[in-house]
Amino acid sequence: MNPPRIAAPPEALDFHSPGRRDYWVSLEHDSIWGEWHIPLTVMVGPEAQPGRGLVVFGANHGNEYEGPVVIKNLLREIQPADVRGRLIFVPVLNVAAFRAGTRESVSEDGVNLNRAFVEGAGTTTALSGITHRIARFVREHLWGHVHVVIDLHSGGLVARFALTTSYHVVEDAAQARAMEEAARWFGTPFVMTYQNRTPGLLPSEAERLGKITIGTELGWGAAVNALGVRYGRHGVLAAAIHHGQLSGVIAPIDHHAEGTQRVVEIVDRDCFLPAPWPGHFEPLVECGALVRAGQAVGLLHDFHRIDEPPHEVKARLEGYVIAQAWQARVEQGQHIAVVARPAR
Repeated sequence: MNPPRIAAPPEALDFHSPGRRDYWVSLEHDSIWGEWHIPLTVMVGPEAQPGRGLVVFGANHGNEYEGPVVIKNLLREIQPADVRGRLIFVPVLNVAAFRAGTRESVSEDGVNLNRAFVEGAGTTTALSGITHRIARFVREHLWGHVHVVIDLHSGGLVARFALTTSYHVVEDAAQARAMEEAARWFGTPFVMTYQNRTPGLLPSEAERLGKITIGTELGWGAAVNALGVRYGRHGVLAAAIHHGQLSGVIAPIDHHAEGTQRVVEIVDRDCFLPAPWPGHFEPLVECGALVRAGQAVGLLHDFHRIDEPPHEVKARLEGYVIAQAWQARVEQGQHIAVVARPAR
């Protein structure tokens, strides 16, 4: 039995002393006289080095649950005696959104944490809500202790994904190789690079800092996908072992072991199929299916024009349907299908 978690401000966290420490990271609450508590566990072994370690985040978005489940399970599984370097576990990063069960912190400042890593986050009056202060906490108190970053996502209520790991194209060849290798070890059917134009992404900032950074899509529907949990657990353990932070030997699983992983990319507009008007989306193929250019991948129904045929949503290129709208009701401009181009 571990001792009770200690509520402590960010500056009081100990990332250096050997052993395991369980914290509630305390950030001031804006709506009540109290604090937000972010669960964080750090395990430090005898070979820990400055600036070297692994951090894994769950619930960057508050209604994506595979990540929190993976990390909560690993907190029981990993023994401090097996830790060589430094492991930092944050099962619920966006505590405001997680409490509300929403993608963004809608009960507080309405901000999407995975768009909050912008200039002035948590340090200027205009960007002083809890979500930007979480970004500031990560920047000021976590980045300096790690060189591997894993951000566990799933589709929530936004999209259904084929199970995949992801990262961006980076200029440093060694960093790119290390990220692809770490991504493959999750065992997912797809390994994906994606566009890096969106400002404020947590993984983008970690990559710019030179860190080996992996994202995931491990499920959808604000549920818990058992296979996604399996992949998440395996990928975190593999990264920790391969990068010298955890003792042990690990073997490839599933698509990695079988050599059937597809390396794909969604880096240009032709991959994305937005809804031309609000309506109800009917998929015609499953996520992960290979489609040809011009093939209908779904139908968009307008029930105000019940006697008119639906709009055919057609792929603009040959590739794999990597994501679809999860809920039938969609908004104008929503990406209701995404077709990933084979990278090689």
